[in-house]
Amino acid sequence: MIVESSIRKTREMIGRWRRQGDRVGLVPTMGFYHAGHCALMDKARELADRVVVSLFVNPTQFGPSEDFTVYPRDLDGDCDKARARGVDLLFCPEVDAIYGPEDQTIVEVGPLSQGLCGAGRPGHFRGVTTVVTKLFNILDPDYAVFGEKDFQQLAVVKRLVADLHLPVQIVGHPTVREEDGLAMSSRNVYLSEDERRAALVLYRALLTVQQEAQRAGFEIPAAELREIGRKMIAAEPLCSVEYFTIIEEVSLQERDRVDSGCRVIGAMQVGSRVRLIDNLALMTLS
Repeated sequence: MIVESSIRKTREMIGRWRRQGDRVGLVPTMGFYHAGHCALMDKARELADRVVVSLFVNPTQFGPSEDFTVYPRDLDGDCDKARARGVDLLFCPEVDAIYGPEDQTIVEVGPLSQGLCGAGRPGHFRGVTTVVTKLFNILDPDYAVFGEKDFQQLAVVKRLVADLHLPVQIVGHPTVREEDGLAMSSRNVYLSEDERRAALVLYRALLTVQQEAQRAGFEIPAAELREIGRKMIAAEPLCSVEYFTIIEEVSLQERDRVDSGCRVIGAMQVGSRVRLIDNLALMTLS
C-alpha cells in the first residue's frame, strides 16, 4: 500500500492506473477506522481494480463548537487496517493542500442539505460537498462508496453527482453494527460505559418503529410512529432527541403516511458531548 499526501503525485499514480485500463474505487473517510470503514473498503475492492482511501479530517464540515480539534485520530492504526484490506493508496493530504489561502469556491446542494442534520449543523453539508467535489476532482474515481448510517450525506452526495454530471457512481453500503445493534461510529470512543448502554435506545427506537409499521401493513400514521420513537428516547435520562422522523428516501421529505419507500431516521445527544445518528428502511429485504 502506498501512503501519499501530495496531490500531484497522487494524480500521476491514478493516471498511470487509468492508462492501464484499471477502474478506481474510492472510500472517502476521516480516519479512526473501525469495521464499518473496512466494509466500505471491501465493497470498493469488489467494484474496482484499484482501491483508494482518502483520510482527511475536513475542518469545513465542523461547526465552531464541534469536535474538530479532538476528533479521534490514529494514522498508524489506520494504515495497518487499510493495508490489511488490500487498499492500494491511502491519500492523506494536509489541510492547506485541500484549502488554499486564495480559495473562494464552495459547492452547496440546496433543500436536501437543509433539514435533518442540516438544520442543527448549519454549513455542515456545504463543507461535505465542497471537500467531496475536491476529492473527486483529484482522485478521479469510477466508484465512491459511502455508508448508509449517514443517510442524508449519501443522498446529498448522490444529488451533487447528478446535478454536476460528475463521472462517478455513488454506492451506498448498509450500516455496520456492533453485536448489540449500535451503529459503528468513530465517535463511539467518546462514550462512557453508562453512555454506551444508553446509546442503544436510538437503534431500539428505530427497530420498534420499523416493526410497528410492518405489523400494521403500513396502515399507521407517520405521526404515531414518530411519537413512539421519540418517547422511547426521551425515557432514557442520558439521551435527548434532536430529531426522529419518517422520510421519503430520495427527497428526504417528512411523510404523513408510510410505505415501503420510507425510512425512519433519528439523531440524538448522549451525555454532554456525543451526538449519534442512525436510520432504518421501513421495508426490509427478505
